[in-house]
Amino acid sequence: MLLPYLHEGVLEAGCDEAGRGCLAGPVYAAAVILPPDFRNDLLNDSKQLTERQRYELRPIIEREAIAWAVGVCDNREIDQANILRCSIQAMHRAIRALKVRPEALLIDGHRFYPFEDLPHTTIVKGDGKMMSIAAASVLAKTYRDDYMMQIDREFPVYNWKVNKGYPTKDHRAAIAQSGPSKYHRMTFRLLPEQDPQMTLDFGPEG
Repeated sequence: MLLPYLHEGVLEAGCDEAGRGCLAGPVYAAAVILPPDFRNDLLNDSKQLTERQRYELRPIIEREAIAWAVGVCDNREIDQANILRCSIQAMHRAIRALKVRPEALLIDGHRFYPFEDLPHTTIVKGDGKMMSIAAASVLAKTYRDDYMMQIDREFPVYNWKVNKGYPTKDHRAAIAQSGPSKYHRMTFRLLPEQDPQMTLDFGPEG
């Protein structure tokens, strides 16, 4: 059962990211401040929900949240820094974009860089424990999926509308055949036999 808050009477923003393990595309993060009386029986860690359930929840979260926002770090930023730093940077961007300033942050996972002077608590598997983090996971996942379906029209060979950039067999087969696109993370191991430090030649241009 998800908890509505960690500390009663504190305006908490839950934060989560989506796309950290992908070979292509950006990492998205969301920050959500829910009212303390928010309840929804469907809300859960986005990975435990169907696509239809996630998109059903998104407008409910956006309508009923005190504030919500989404932050993004693209694949070039990921290659310049690293995926952990960019995941946290995307969270920072989401927090900064909130129209209401929270009093504390609840972060999914166990790593976070402090944001300004706000206290934060990291919670491993927090998207399955706290309502605000679960809500953030739904927004981050659905907005990232929207983006991957959009760029799939530019590069349909990779089947991003289905695999969303994750390292599936069909995704890696397309990389092996066509090479990587401008949206791929070149510092990632795109192919199983690839040296992770090796830079591949770019494939189809968009």
